[in-house]
This record gives sequence, C-alpha cells and structure tokens, in this order.
Amino acid sequence: MLLVNNLSFSRNGVKIFDDINLSINNGQIIQIKGKNGSGKTTFLKVILNILEPESGEIFWKGKKIKKNLFNFYNETTFIMDKNTSTKNLTVLDNLNFLKGLSSSKLSYDKVLLLLETFNIQQYKNTKTMYLSAGEIKKLELLRLVFEQKKIWILDEPYNHLDERSIEILNQTFIDHTKKNGLIIFASHYEPKINNLEVINFF
Repeated sequence: MLLVNNLSFSRNGVKIFDDINLSINNGQIIQIKGKNGSGKTTFLKVILNILEPESGEIFWKGKKIKKNLFNFYNETTFIMDKNTSTKNLTVLDNLNFLKGLSSSKLSYDKVLLLLETFNIQQYKNTKTMYLSAGEIKKLELLRLVFEQKKIWILDEPYNHLDERSIEILNQTFIDHTKKNGLIIFASHYEPKINNLEVINFF
C-alpha cells in the first residue's frame, strides 16, 4: 500500500496543492486529473521524493519513503512526459541498453513482439531522433514491460498516442493490476478503464 498523508506543496509562496490524502492499494489504478498547471506533475514528483513537500508524509509498506527510498525505487518505474531515449541510438539499441540496465530476461523474439504490438517494429533499426512524438512515446512505455516493477508512476502517458495504442496501454494497465501491480498516472485524458479512480486537481 502507498499512503499519502496530509501532503502539501508550495512554490514561491504559492500553494500548489494542500492536505492531499490518498491510499492506493495493490491492484488499483489512480488517475490524477487536471488542466495544465494544476500541479499534477508536481504531485508525482513529491511522491517520488524528487521534490520536498511543505508538509505531510508518504508511506510505502508502512514505512516512510524517505527512510525506505532504495526499496521504493527498486519497485518503481517512473515515466515522465519527456523523451529519455538516446537520440543517436536506434530503437533496438535503446531497448538493448534498457534491457541491460534493468537486467531484463526478455528474449530477442519477445522484444520484437513488443515492438510489433505497439506497431513500431518497422523502426527497429531507425535512430530515435527520426521518430515521431507518438513513436517515441511508445518506445518510452515499453519500459513498463522491461523493468517489471510493482509500482508504475506515469506523467501524461496518453500524449501523442493513437486510438489503437491507447487500447493497448489500457490493457497493459489492466494486466498489471491483475498481478497486484499499483498504478498512478497524471493526465487530462480520462481513459475507459473499469475501476479507475480519478482524483481531480483544479
């Protein structure tokens, strides 16, 4: 369980969010929804200990995250709304680097199948710098499968995705929760997923 207790954050004297309480259990999907500038991304970064809250605490498995950061990060995949792939490397080279970094045991055939699932197999030997925003987003999202972590935290995961890719991502989310995974994502787009809990930021 991930527990957010009375969390508040201010920037330059301006309150971004105040007294947020949230309990997220295994097998649950939480969406942080709101317009641009409402504090969605900031909230995710506070949960991840990237930003320091003004007040409040965050607990993972009954322990404060600050005192349990290694274990928390070891079980968490965070995908920002930015490209983290190396531009001068091909799609396959980027995935092979990620595979080594995450000690993934996925076979080459499985990697190709994942590329095919997201319809980017034709770009496997193309440098990332030549991909469209949607193709780069798909490449970023493959980290979810490669890293195989318990907690998924994503910032605007639906940006630049076509309808088919949205359906694939939704199913990927559902499959993860069936394995007792936990998902938090920030987005202005509300997907059609059963049992999705939405937290509105204004």
